[in-house]
Amino acid sequence: MNETKKAVITVLGLDRVGITAKVCTALAETNINILDISQTIVGGYFNMVMVVDITNASDVFDTTAEKLEKVGEELGMKIKIQHTAIFDAMHRI
Repeated sequence: MNETKKAVITVLGLDRVGITAKVCTALAETNINILDISQTIVGGYFNMVMVVDITNASDVFDTTAEKLEKVGEELGMKIKIQHTAIFDAMHRI
């Protein structure tokens, strides 16, 4: 059985209408499934963290990262995707 490949997506910027919809649409178009999602708005700043399954993604990882960066540019936000192994290593205490 194949192991699930996961990634963490972070979205940060000024709050506006349609952020979640645009990010989720980009993921759906690339066959990436959302496993967990958390979002908050503090002082007008939108912050979202998603754990996603990239096992069956139709694009290679770098292409997905570029697509998400472009969506971020359209929204005036920063969107990053990282493999969970890298994310875990960076945030280990």
